[in-house]
Amino acid sequence: MTLETHPKSRLGRGSTLRASAARLCLALVFAFVAAACNQTLDAGYDHPHGLLPVDERNPIILLNDGAYDNWAGEYAVLLANGGGSPLAGIIVNENSDWPNIQTNVGGYRDLIAAARSSGLQNLPDPIASIGAPLVVPASGTIDDTQPNRSEGALLIVETSQQLARPYRPLVVVTGGALTDVADAYLVDPTVTARVVIVSSLGSVTSGGGGMGAPNGSGDPWADVIVTSRFRYVQVSAWYDQSTDVPASSVSELPNNALGAWIAAKQPNLWQWWPASDQVSVLAVGLPTFANAIERVSAVGAVDGGATAGPDLASDQGGPGWLVTGCDGTAATNAFWTALRSTH
Repeated sequence: MTLETHPKSRLGRGSTLRASAARLCLALVFAFVAAACNQTLDAGYDHPHGLLPVDERNPIILLNDGAYDNWAGEYAVLLANGGGSPLAGIIVNENSDWPNIQTNVGGYRDLIAAARSSGLQNLPDPIASIGAPLVVPASGTIDDTQPNRSEGALLIVETSQQLARPYRPLVVVTGGALTDVADAYLVDPTVTARVVIVSSLGSVTSGGGGMGAPNGSGDPWADVIVTSRFRYVQVSAWYDQSTDVPASSVSELPNNALGAWIAAKQPNLWQWWPASDQVSVLAVGLPTFANAIERVSAVGAVDGGATAGPDLASDQGGPGWLVTGCDGTAATNAFWTALRSTH
């Protein structure tokens, strides 16, 4: 019996073939995974559901200041339980309009308690974050900026490490100054690979957008850091938030703790500005909300005396997104659909 015809020889050849096939299958699996992980937000990004590169499948952290002037918190908790973005965190800070951190975080804690009592689930406990506006270093170099290492910055870093995926980054939706977001970069520069920023901020201009009021003037150097280092979406499209819960609809609110919270808050909404911080939440959690966008690039220098962030110049190949149009009716409909499902 020759080596070729020996039973053990045939068995060895079969084992080799099976091992080769197994290695080939494994290589194909690794190639598939690698291809998926190498996707970018613009090339093959898992088919976004709207005009923006992030949508209701991305987990979000809500970053805001006051709890009583708009419906940002309410939209975040309702959409998280009604087919919108999972709510991974709530960071509450302070500013000149809302200078009392205890009042601010207390309001959000009351909102979460009312929502939980009304049957909404998977809602995080709000945390307070205190950090002064960032200071332009003498060198003018971003990486020389002294960090605050605020509670909010640390939460952004830690949550992104836990939840972000290459094809599904964590989104921080903001309705105030960008201090905590920029601080997160100063704490851990790798955070920019895991996080996208979507901000209710600034205005549309003839050349693109501006990072001024609302929310852009609170920390202009943070605006520079965020637009320079993060994937950034600015929502400068507004609708009349008083149409979400007009006085004529208060009687239709559900008879539960969340309905009572909304009824008590409704007369105190800010009416002097047509903006509403919830547009950042809606731009992510409701893909039909943002209905007009531009690509933009941040331009212009910002020094220590600046009262606004850089300009966002229209640029078809720019790294940023500017939302210039929105559907307020779709927002209101989503609000009430989710609210009526509570108990």
